[in-house]
Amino acid sequence: MSAALIDPVRLKPLLGASAARFDVDALAEGTSSSDLLLERAARGAGSGSVLVVDRQTAGRGRRGRQWASSPDASLTFSLLWRFDGGVERLAGLSLAVGVGVANALAALGVRGAALKWPNDVLLAGRKLAGVLVELSSERRGMVAVIGIGINLLPPPADAALDAPPAALADALPALPERHALLAELLLALAPALDRFAADGFPALRDEWQALHAWQDAPVRVLRDGRVELEGVCRGADADGALLVDTARGVERCLSGDLSLRAA
Repeated sequence: MSAALIDPVRLKPLLGASAARFDVDALAEGTSSSDLLLERAARGAGSGSVLVVDRQTAGRGRRGRQWASSPDASLTFSLLWRFDGGVERLAGLSLAVGVGVANALAALGVRGAALKWPNDVLLAGRKLAGVLVELSSERRGMVAVIGIGINLLPPPADAALDAPPAALADALPALPERHALLAELLLALAPALDRFAADGFPALRDEWQALHAWQDAPVRVLRDGRVELEGVCRGADADGALLVDTARGVERCLSGDLSLRAA
């Protein structure tokens, strides 16, 4: 696998008939692919704009955590997508993106990838990839910048994590070439986002639940390390809310500040 910058010319034939839908740029280093792409969106960047940043100096994960990246060990990029309507139309978007990422991994030969609400992709119960969606409004609708980071090689040990992250190297005999990996991800994300734009999360809900790591399993929902709910996870509602069957009945969780754990 080469860690050379993504070359849009080399990527184009791998995207085939979908190449015209994407405008890909790559930087060796930058603050955050999502921040930089949001700036480009404000200047009129089109839907389908993609920015790959090999070394992010201010990459972010969920709840403000830093996402470290290096070209040898990870692929980090952001995808800009425009949607008609208001922010309410985008409920469940991160879950829909997770379906697209899981479909791409399956196409590459990864077996057993699963989704964790609201935005993680797991392999053998460990985090393989993360999704972070950032939204901004404009006169004609909403702009979503979808940040994706996927581990190619195991990251350095981090005592703050519950379990060591997973990596593509754990699942495949040989890592895919970076252009092939990015192309597969974009080719899977476009139809998922098209379906979401047309019919919202309900169009992908059954697929998400089939990939859900803890569907119908006992879970704990935590906030700042404290257990808020315990029960059986029933997946996600039509708007992407987590459903937990508790002693008080089925409760809905929407806050991105919550953490989900197996009981």
